[in-house]
Amino acid sequence: MCQEGRPTSSHPGLTPREDRAWRVGPGGDPASSLPLGISCLKCLTFLFNFLFSLLGLLALAVGLWGLAVRGSLGSGWGEALPEDPILGLVLGGLAVSAVSLAGCLGALCESAFLLHCFSGGLVAFLLLEAVVGALLVALWGPLQDGLERALRGAITHYQDDPDLHFFIDQVQFGLRCCGASSYRDWTWNLDFNCSSPGGQACSLPASCCVHPRGAAASVNKQCGAGALRLDEDAAGRVVHLQGCGPPLRRWLRRTIRAVGAYAIVVVAIQGAELLLANKLARALAGNRAVVDRPRAAGPVGLSAGASHPVKWPLPRWPGAGPYCIPDTGPPPAMPPAPQDPPAPEGRACPPLPGSVRPC
Repeated sequence: MCQEGRPTSSHPGLTPREDRAWRVGPGGDPASSLPLGISCLKCLTFLFNFLFSLLGLLALAVGLWGLAVRGSLGSGWGEALPEDPILGLVLGGLAVSAVSLAGCLGALCESAFLLHCFSGGLVAFLLLEAVVGALLVALWGPLQDGLERALRGAITHYQDDPDLHFFIDQVQFGLRCCGASSYRDWTWNLDFNCSSPGGQACSLPASCCVHPRGAAASVNKQCGAGALRLDEDAAGRVVHLQGCGPPLRRWLRRTIRAVGAYAIVVVAIQGAELLLANKLARALAGNRAVVDRPRAAGPVGLSAGASHPVKWPLPRWPGAGPYCIPDTGPPPAMPPAPQDPPAPEGRACPPLPGSVRPC
């Protein structure tokens, strides 16, 4: 005879959830499957960090490729780090990929240590972004005021630094401008000054030209030759007369809004990842405590309504539902223990230590 219905806890003091965690699984072992809520947290944490790890590895690969193309990597491991702006992209991609990989492995392997490392990395990123944002807001006014001065300094060292060379050319090509406040600012450069004995005297870079390519597919580097000797009307037909300071300032004002929007989105995603990681770590800790508690109690318990131990797992009788407890009734009464025969009258019992009792 079987008692069907909702099973009750077979371990006194355990909640139904704890008892269910002990019941499921072959041989009485705790269940290896996680609850649905914890599984969703695990999948979301893994997915977010997997995407960010791909972005970090992509930035790392692009940075290493740029350093290799520019020849900044050197030839030996003992050399100093190159002084190259692309190195910032390499270090940023390395940091993002490392932190995201810790989050991926922490969610996949259910490791609280890796999840805490991932949370610490996210907190460091958030603090760094907050410091950069505060500095940008505080220095936004002086940055705009000193923009033309910085452009004049870059023009002065145009041939000395390949990075400044590339930066100035891209600004002048993109904004269709020349110089800082006007095209005459190029007289600050000793190579383009009319007093220079070189072949570039009184000339301008090709990025200042109105039609730098002309009819050819490649850039004509001699399109600005002798432009500083011309009057303003004649020079306006060859090169751009407006300086890059005002259009660059307008471009920065437009771009800073988009950058701020992207920064808010990134911070929101990082905050959501931080909450998910902390919640997943707490949920895993709670689930582990639920599983370990019946394991410490042992595999033997008392079934509801019975006073004798029931071995685990419970048998499943055909057609009796998921749980079936045999109704065997109370255990059989134990026979009385044998008693010693009475001693004959008039004789004393053997003395016991410390006392003598008469028969």
